[in-house]
Amino acid sequence: MKRRTVLAGLGATAAAGVLGMPSILRAQAPITLNGAVQFGDDHAFNRALVRFEELVKKYYGKPVNFVLHRNCELGLEKDYFAYMNQGKAVDYAIVSPAHMSTFSKAAPFIDAPFIFRDLNHWNKVLDADLLKPIADEVAQKAEVMLIGYAGGGTRNIFVNKPVRNLAEMKGLKVRVQGAPIWSRAFAAIGMSPSVIAYNEVYNAIQNGVIAAGENEAAGVEQMKFFEVAPNLSMTEHAITIRPLCFSAKTFNTLPKDLQAAILRAGKEAGAYGRQVESSEDTQKLDALEKSGKLKRVAFTDRAQMKKLVDPVMEAYAKEIGADGIFAKINAIK
Repeated sequence: MKRRTVLAGLGATAAAGVLGMPSILRAQAPITLNGAVQFGDDHAFNRALVRFEELVKKYYGKPVNFVLHRNCELGLEKDYFAYMNQGKAVDYAIVSPAHMSTFSKAAPFIDAPFIFRDLNHWNKVLDADLLKPIADEVAQKAEVMLIGYAGGGTRNIFVNKPVRNLAEMKGLKVRVQGAPIWSRAFAAIGMSPSVIAYNEVYNAIQNGVIAAGENEAAGVEQMKFFEVAPNLSMTEHAITIRPLCFSAKTFNTLPKDLQAAILRAGKEAGAYGRQVESSEDTQKLDALEKSGKLKRVAFTDRAQMKKLVDPVMEAYAKEIGADGIFAKINAIK
């Protein structure tokens, strides 16, 4: 509450200053766009958002200010999405589709377990623009535009003990994202899933509330999950899609040429973010394992794991009206 009060105060002070200027100076005052990211400078999300800023400035060709709030300064991704929906505090951010489920039941489906066979399949789905119906629904119902797609990290399960197969996974207390498909999928596998805020996972494992979580290499490294769960069970159960989002309420107030620059830059910055994260996944895990912080554990039952999840995915796709999209994704070779 205190942070939001300070931000509001700063905004009021700035607005008063601008209103006090002569009209010709007000007209020339550059637009300021506020972004947010949960992570620090080295994380792929931050780098993608910095690239977005650079590209907007390049394509717009006129002064525009960007303020990127890092390291959870404005809360978590779910908060960023709410702010963008309301048209305040945050204009652009990278947000997990799980946090869009209030407005679009289909949104978390694009990031669900075992929806992509491998990185090649994932890239082909994005290149074919098969996610456009979901982006259209989010834009209509949440007033948040999905202007690019970052992500590309392969998710595995970090756990406080070695887990090598389904037998050892049975009953595992694991943190999952808030979208219902994650709880259903992991329960079908035999685990005991719990929805816990991302920034509380470390303490939850440390205190024995849960034994595991699931994340891509960049998140495991940034959040230091290896300190409390040093075994990485190589389930490779998902490849992330992280939309680069922009508030429609903000977008609609901007000049047409800036709007065009934002749309062009969003697509390119998302592609850059995918390249960064997907290419660095193995490098990060190699470095963590070499330094003795983490141990990769071979998981022998991935095919059986997927077989258990497939019926859940099919039923869920039909339930949320995404069976057509699911069929098209599966049809891509």
